[in-house]
Amino acid sequence: MKILTCNIRCFGAGDGANSWVNRASLCGAIIRSRLPDVICFQEMWEEQFADMSSAFKEYQSYAMVDEPVGRRPMNCIFYRADAYMRISAGGYWLSEKPHAAGTKSWGSDCVRLANWVRLQDRATGVDFRVINTHLDHVGQHAREQQARMIVEDAKAYPDDYPQILAGDMNCDSRNPAIAALKAGGWADTYGAVHGTKDPGHTYHAFLGPRFESDVGKMDWIFVRGGIKPVDAAIIEDSDGERYPSDHYFVSATVIVWNP
Repeated sequence: MKILTCNIRCFGAGDGANSWVNRASLCGAIIRSRLPDVICFQEMWEEQFADMSSAFKEYQSYAMVDEPVGRRPMNCIFYRADAYMRISAGGYWLSEKPHAAGTKSWGSDCVRLANWVRLQDRATGVDFRVINTHLDHVGQHAREQQARMIVEDAKAYPDDYPQILAGDMNCDSRNPAIAALKAGGWADTYGAVHGTKDPGHTYHAFLGPRFESDVGKMDWIFVRGGIKPVDAAIIEDSDGERYPSDHYFVSATVIVWNP
């Protein structure tokens, strides 16, 4: 099974030539070229959801919108309808009031939440869970507390139950928030496959290799329980003039089993 995590840069950003309308088709084409089974999007606005739903008609999707009466499925999860049946789905806000829509805590600059789906493989009957999130980009204390919440949520399931966590964590391997996830049982797929903690930055400000930063990989795919990573990649594709987002997308291929 192949999973992609894709921060697609929100529709409302003032990006000029890199605005969504100029890269929507490229974004869809690059994602499709990787033949993903599951796609975890971040920063998805209503307009982007419409475009990606049209581009990936054979996929079903799930998300809770981030704010009360909002329409932005920010951390939406797409999955192949022919391959997987949804058993359950839900989400929670990364705050001290996780069931109160639009809440934020611990100095988080933005409203942050996690969406999840529990799926069953139609061919094998294997049952697993996918969580998609986006940690805060400003508050370090917020990031650590948000990571703690995700760990607590995952621990409600048996230790050997397969779970996948994807998203933009807004920090690299040196950050205590990543340490909290790993200490809580989450293993980085890229590190497991390539034996490296940090392959370099995944945020690149639409500049690709011309971007300079001392911040490493902030887009992650973690696993826990009955899952074995067998491949992982940072997707650096462009059309020669434009990138699909201001982040590189990240993929992981995994084998999933139930005990």
